[in-house]
Amino acid sequence: MWRDPFSFRGMIPSRLFEDIDKEFEEAEDMLGRVFRTVREINPSDLAGNFPYYYGYQVTVGPDGKPRVREFGNVRPSAKGLVEQSGTRAPLMDTAVDEKENTLKITAEMPGVNKEDIKVKVSDQYVTIHAEKGQKKYHADIPVNVELDDASAKAIYSNGILELKIKLKQAPKSKDKEIRVE
Repeated sequence: MWRDPFSFRGMIPSRLFEDIDKEFEEAEDMLGRVFRTVREINPSDLAGNFPYYYGYQVTVGPDGKPRVREFGNVRPSAKGLVEQSGTRAPLMDTAVDEKENTLKITAEMPGVNKEDIKVKVSDQYVTIHAEKGQKKYHADIPVNVELDDASAKAIYSNGILELKIKLKQAPKSKDKEIRVE
């Protein structure tokens, strides 16, 4: 019996391929909705300030699950049209540094000065807000760890805000050793 030398389906459980197919199907649906929305835009609806931008940022969280965040100064509405928002959600990245026991947040916010930026730390969110003339940025970042707000340090340079906040307790390792039988 001839066997395809490039076929891995016999060596890997079929459930893995089903999961991968499902992920690609969901991504294809999301992109389809975005492209349908873009096709339905009436150019006269976009008259005004340029540039307009909208996008998704996909990262993998510490739990190994993907996180999808929207950013930009326009949003799809329920009707499929794009509405302009005066406040932009900045492109951001968050990460927990286990070696330094800190939460690091990086946000791209060009066109403002460091005096225009306000950062607030609460039990459930880190809020970043900046406003200067037509440039307005706002983001509420949910946190699931306790933060030491007294240790927060923020640096703004060349349109990039870097925020470091110490964690009150080191994140507990989720590693568990499994006995092999």
